[in-house]
This record gives sequence, C-alpha cells and structure tokens, in this order.
Amino acid sequence: MKKQHISDAVIRRLPRYYRYLDELHSRGVVRISSNTLGKRMGVTASQIRQDLSCFGEFGQQGYGYNIMELRSEIGRILGVDEPRRLILIGAGHLGHALLQSFDFAQGGFRLDTAFDVSSALIGTSINGVAVRSMDELDAYCAANRPAVAVLTIPKAAAQETADRLVALGVRGIWNFTNVELSAGDGVSIENVHFADSLLTLSYRIAKRPETEKESL
Repeated sequence: MKKQHISDAVIRRLPRYYRYLDELHSRGVVRISSNTLGKRMGVTASQIRQDLSCFGEFGQQGYGYNIMELRSEIGRILGVDEPRRLILIGAGHLGHALLQSFDFAQGGFRLDTAFDVSSALIGTSINGVAVRSMDELDAYCAANRPAVAVLTIPKAAAQETADRLVALGVRGIWNFTNVELSAGDGVSIENVHFADSLLTLSYRIAKRPETEKESL
C-alpha cells in the first residue's frame, strides 16, 4: 500500500466499490472495466482509477479488473479481513433494529454483546446478542478489549458515555445519537445523522428542473 495522505472523499468511496464488487462477485461476474464500474456507480472511470492508484496498481490494460482480486484487495484496505470486536450501547428501538437487521460480520466485526440500563432488556438476547447491564461494561472491556462501539443512546448521555468508552480503550465509535462527539487523538468517530441524508434528498428534489418535475 502506498504511504501517503488519503482524502476523506476517497475513503468514503471505498466501501461503495467493495459493495458493488461484492454484488458482482456473488452473481458470478469475473471481470469488469473501470468504465462499466463507473457507470454502475455514477462516477467517472478516471475517478475510479485515481482512487485506486492511492493504494497501488490494480487491473490490466485491455482486461480491466479481476473482480474477486480487486474485492479482496479493497477488503484488506478496509480491514475486513482483520475481525474487530464491536459492542453496542443502547438496545432500545434503534439499537434493537440494528441488532436484528444489520450484518456486522460482513464488515469484519464480531458482535456478541450489547449494553443497556433497562431492566426489561438486561439478561435478554437479540438475534443472538446478549444484552448486559452498563454496570458490567468496565469488566467486559478489560477482558475483551472491543475496538469499536455503536452508540444508540439518548443525546444527554452521549458524550459522557463516549468519554467512558475511550477511557476503556475503545478506538472507534459509530455514533447514532445526533450529537457531534469529541474525542482525543487516536480515536475515530463516525457520526451518522439521518436528518442530513433526508435533507440532502430534499435538496436534490427541490433543485430538479421544473419541466422534469412536471413530467413525473
């Protein structure tokens, strides 16, 4: 892998490449050109080549990309081949939905434990994931050293819980609390704001030409 600064925009496109390649691989497609992949993803072929060049040399002129090999390489870059232990904090409505429907294992994460403060949830299991009391968090982290935590808790408890997790050695937080969390060096936070995504959609609809709207 090349040693250089990789822009956030490139990093955010990598999972999309991996997902498309995974879908093609599951359908038995063996190879693809950057032009075809770009058309499927809505980006230019030159953008794909430029993004991939940040990490090394991929593909062959006149042949394109071997889908299985490129998928494997991007998975390695993303760390999919190095399973990391993950915990979920907050097994309420949103946390429950993630536990039921999101495939953490596909992203290279091992999830077997969630934490909550509700006595109605503690001691239960959701899709094979045990729900423990927050009182057990310190001991669990000391014994299992989870790398990532998913936060699906109320805003009021978000920063305090994040600080506690960082002190326990958690290095990454997937944050669904609608609060912009802060953390020290060496800790990565991915803030997920559903409203931002919806408002982006609203903008695109609002800016669509009136003639196009009328034809719908």
